[in-house]
Amino acid sequence: MGKRKDIIVIGGGLAGLVSAYLLAKNGHFIHLIEKKTYPFHRVCGEYLSNEVVDFLNREKLLPPDYEFPQINQFEFSDIQGKSVQTPLDLGGIGISRHLLDHYLAIRAQEAGAEIQTGSQVLEVNFLKDLNRFRVNLEGGKVLESDYVIGAFGKRSRVDSFLNRSFTQKRSPFIGVKYHIQIDRPDDVVALHNFPRGYCGMNAVEGGKFNLCYLGRREDLREFGSIPEMEQKLLWKNPKLKEIFKEAEFLFEKPEVINEISFEKKSPVENHLLMVGDAAGLITPLNGNGMAMAIRGAFLLADIFENYTGRNQIESQYGKQWNLHFKNRLIFGRWIQKLFGADTSSAFARMLLANSSWISQQIIRNTHGKPF
Repeated sequence: MGKRKDIIVIGGGLAGLVSAYLLAKNGHFIHLIEKKTYPFHRVCGEYLSNEVVDFLNREKLLPPDYEFPQINQFEFSDIQGKSVQTPLDLGGIGISRHLLDHYLAIRAQEAGAEIQTGSQVLEVNFLKDLNRFRVNLEGGKVLESDYVIGAFGKRSRVDSFLNRSFTQKRSPFIGVKYHIQIDRPDDVVALHNFPRGYCGMNAVEGGKFNLCYLGRREDLREFGSIPEMEQKLLWKNPKLKEIFKEAEFLFEKPEVINEISFEKKSPVENHLLMVGDAAGLITPLNGNGMAMAIRGAFLLADIFENYTGRNQIESQYGKQWNLHFKNRLIFGRWIQKLFGADTSSAFARMLLANSSWISQQIIRNTHGKPF
């Protein structure tokens, strides 16, 4: 083990918070910066694969005194509403980001991390002559550190400041999320297609369901509002129309994010160590983004404990990240082509219905083994 390091973590989602917890627990000086204030909602599927649940239980990172839905079935419907259901061998739990992120922030602080909320990072510069970072925040505050971990999610001002390649191209995707109450089985994670998009639904704690869909920015522009787009597009799938008519919607308005990019990213850029969606965003239909963020944080913390020096840490992290996640992202981008259109979604449904081997291969190639 090397000496204790000063580490700034930018972003307080799953990747950032688990990184902060593990690194602080291991004796490093951690300063995490999050632009929002806990607790808050995030646009996310809120299905947490059992790939990481044992790890979270060992580290006492799951909120106590809650019963989380145990999810072991997968339902898929094409645009016409024809559906198939198949078992999930690995399975997972349903848990809201509103609850999980807030609890992880508490645990990270208990481990010794300093968490600064309500602060926006504007610039991150690596000072080669000093072998350190300088981080500029809104309001003029300046911080320095030995390392910076980029855990700022799908897209941020830091991405633009670093001139990362994916920021040069506008993404056509938007994400929309609700919490609802509805009478549905709580052991099923569902994926329902609609023209040019797809919608996931699963139970979370407290008898609620998370409803989250990926759509197109141009469709929202064409129809003028989210409710109008939902009625004109999502309701073309009878399953979704039924859900929207039956459900009690619990948010005053939906959570919405723009510019969701599935373009290739790098796990190390200008000496920043990227984790979670900042390193690479898996298509939501694979249902494993939350687990990947947590596992990435675990890998990075382990590397800090076993390697010294910037070159070693960056090199080993790049290798480990690619080993665990590169093929998952490639496979996810390929599978996404089967969704959001009449012919392809019907073809995907028939594949799932007629071949349990194919359905298990899809799951195996988008998930890792528990650790």
